[in-house]
Formats: sequence, structure tokens, C-alpha cells
Amino acid sequence: QVQLVESGGGLVQAGGSLRLSCAASARTGSTYAMGWFRQAPGKEREFVAAIEWTSATFYADSVRGRFTISRDSAKNTAYLQMNSLKPEDTAIYYCAAVREYSDVTIRMSQAYHYWGQGTQVAVSS
Repeated sequence: QVQLVESGGGLVQAGGSLRLSCAASARTGSTYAMGWFRQAPGKEREFVAAIEWTSATFYADSVRGRFTISRDSAKNTAYLQMNSLKPEDTAIYYCAAVREYSDVTIRMSQAYHYWGQGTQVAVSS
């Protein structure tokens, strides 16, 4: 069982930056992929970014070039650095972990077994 706790959300002006953190309760560094998803009011949860245990990364087109996902395996923590934030980035951001995945399913929320409680990100115009 893996428990995930997100932190770092908040209110920021457009063009600003935030760094989200996801602390895992168990060792995830050598086996799990970590993903970030977000859900805006009235919308479905969508993929944002993911990182394999090999440190290979995946991004949604809407955030590529602005967001960077990383992980510190020694601390069992994943990060999402968000730069050049836009109002449309406003959402609850969720961290998730999955042990078995492919390059396709790593982008799918249904593939993930463990989820954090979410952290709110609000970007004002």
C-alpha cells in the first residue's frame, strides 16, 4: 500500500510559478511510475505529466515546455514545477502512482492504483 500526500498548491497570478510536491509513504523509486493529473470544475480528470522509475518523462501537450516533472527516489518524492502558469491551469492537482504500465497507459488515470488527496492550484488573470 502506498500513501501519497501532495503539497505546494495555492493562488498565483498568470505568468507565475508554483512547485507541487508528492510525498510517498513507501519506496517507489525503483518500481513505480509517478503521475500528475488535474481536474477543473465541471471537467474530467486529465493527464498532466508522468515520470518512470527510469526518469523517462511524459507530458500533456498543453503543459509541455512550461511544466517539469522530476523525482527524488531517496526521498520518495515527486515534484511538478509549473512555470508560465495560465488561468486555464486552474484545477485540483492529484499525484498518483502505478507499478505496472506502458507508454500508453502511463497517461491514463484508470491505470493508477494509488492517489493523493489533491492540492488546489488557482491562477488569476
